[in-house]
Amino acid sequence: MILSETFDVDRPVVGMIHLPPLPDSPGFDGDRDAIRERMLADATALADGGVDGVLLENFGDAPFYPDDVPKSTVAEMASLATALTNGVDVPVGINVLRNDASAALSIAAAAGAAFVRVNVHVGAAVTDQGVLEGRAHETLRHRDRLEADVAVLADVHVKHATPMGDVDLERATRETLERGRADGVIVSGRGTGEQTALVDVERVAAVVDGLERSPPVFVGSGVTASAVGDAFDAGADGVIVGTALKRDGETTAPVARERVERFVAAADRSR
Repeated sequence: MILSETFDVDRPVVGMIHLPPLPDSPGFDGDRDAIRERMLADATALADGGVDGVLLENFGDAPFYPDDVPKSTVAEMASLATALTNGVDVPVGINVLRNDASAALSIAAAAGAAFVRVNVHVGAAVTDQGVLEGRAHETLRHRDRLEADVAVLADVHVKHATPMGDVDLERATRETLERGRADGVIVSGRGTGEQTALVDVERVAAVVDGLERSPPVFVGSGVTASAVGDAFDAGADGVIVGTALKRDGETTAPVARERVERFVAAADRSR
């Protein structure tokens, strides 16, 4: 349902916008205008290059708050997200690192974004921020209170983390979708820009195929132009791509439109 309601194509390509450090983070350089200009330049390169959606993330704010970012971060991202939704004609998503789903939903609702990414939606994971616990019960009720038409895409065995307990990928997928009631799932590699194992995509897709509903499966890291066809063949319904679209393949570099065009062309051949 999310694919038909949110994106204009099957197997969408969602491009990442990694924000530089925001105010109230250690790396902030004091120049708000530069952050906005960089965001809009990346968004334009992504949209003009042909992506089907963009995902805004406070990537530069490390070290991250575990699950409750400062009000200043929410305000800054809401302002930026509003400029973004007004500046591009593709669906916009919000991810507030490390795992502040409430903030992401609030920003999305205020700015008119279409979806959020939640890193730990159910269960618990050990991360460099400590133990993160899923709050699906709060997230979905908060969405209802906001009356927000915002889809929740949730990671399964999220990157930069180790799941707690004896929960295999299949069980985590089922619980994220059935008990956590996420609108779609994301499967990734171990870290930002690291390749997602195709066997993991196949395992997650197999679980989804056995459900009564058909939520989408997104690959969330490490997809390149040469590998996007393999991701779709393994069962992915969409891809979220960042590093491969950056100048020289560097995660923190600006988006390179020519890389976007090559990636989208490769995806188009596989759709």
